[in-house]
Amino acid sequence: MMGRSTQALHEALPHAMREAVDEFARHLSHVENRSTHTVRAYVGDVVSLLDHAARMGCAAPGDLDIAVLRSWLARLRTLGGARTSLARRAAAARTFSAWAHRGGLLDVDVGAKLATPKANRDLPAVLRAEQATELVLAPGEEAAPTLLRDRAVLELLYATGIRVSELCGLDRADVDGGRRVVRVVGKGDKERSVPYGLPAQEALDDWLRLGRSSLAGATSGDALFLGARGGRLQPTVVRRLVSGYAQAAGLPHMTPHGLRHSAATHLLEGGADLRAVQELLGHASLATTQIYTHVSMERLRAAYRQAHPRA
Repeated sequence: MMGRSTQALHEALPHAMREAVDEFARHLSHVENRSTHTVRAYVGDVVSLLDHAARMGCAAPGDLDIAVLRSWLARLRTLGGARTSLARRAAAARTFSAWAHRGGLLDVDVGAKLATPKANRDLPAVLRAEQATELVLAPGEEAAPTLLRDRAVLELLYATGIRVSELCGLDRADVDGGRRVVRVVGKGDKERSVPYGLPAQEALDDWLRLGRSSLAGATSGDALFLGARGGRLQPTVVRRLVSGYAQAAGLPHMTPHGLRHSAATHLLEGGADLRAVQELLGHASLATTQIYTHVSMERLRAAYRQAHPRA
């Protein structure tokens, strides 16, 4: 759950702080069902905060005040912390403070007064529709097992906009070929059903009928997509194959997350309702989905500037 440097800081904390961090980690993991990545990031941030607090003379979570939190963020800023990183750390501090207050470790929720450093939110990189088509067709028509798998992976990622972790977690039973719907377990173990089109179904049929059995082995279980050794396909492999096929096709650098961005943008450009796209993507907040309306507007502005004589 902790990296080496975080572990060393954790062990050097006063006993009460160390116990609080451990309990906070258990709460994030078992009560809030946060991902391992999120728990690790939040714990690392809170250990950093408490280490700073201990250096300022605090011995327990109850000694924290708003001055300590602001001093911690200011120190990180002077060390060159990016705005996005500072915003995440502030969020972790607020989450810890609220949890400690509810549990009686803090008399006042001091984190509620902590302002969030404004993050520079870049527009996500997306492919044009014809580029996305080039990418999903990049594995070609050859019937080699890994190529059949790669084609199905690319088609399904773009057809559904699901996260790479969600794709790798799919079992064969999650695919309803008759209705062309896939059952996805997303963040917080929330289930949703996502439709996909005929090209993705054909690619899935080819993979399941002609390719999967060639890679299947003792460790395959019911996993939909398999790696070269027969185990469940891993996100690192998917990231590598997406970027590899994009490069081979002469396309901009692309990731599974970029394909997710592309799918969402193309849905909205095609007239899909924002709330429907929110549900398809599994976003908890509509504000997260609205970033794609900005992408579409930027494209509209670019087309206008290029084409209108009085732009």
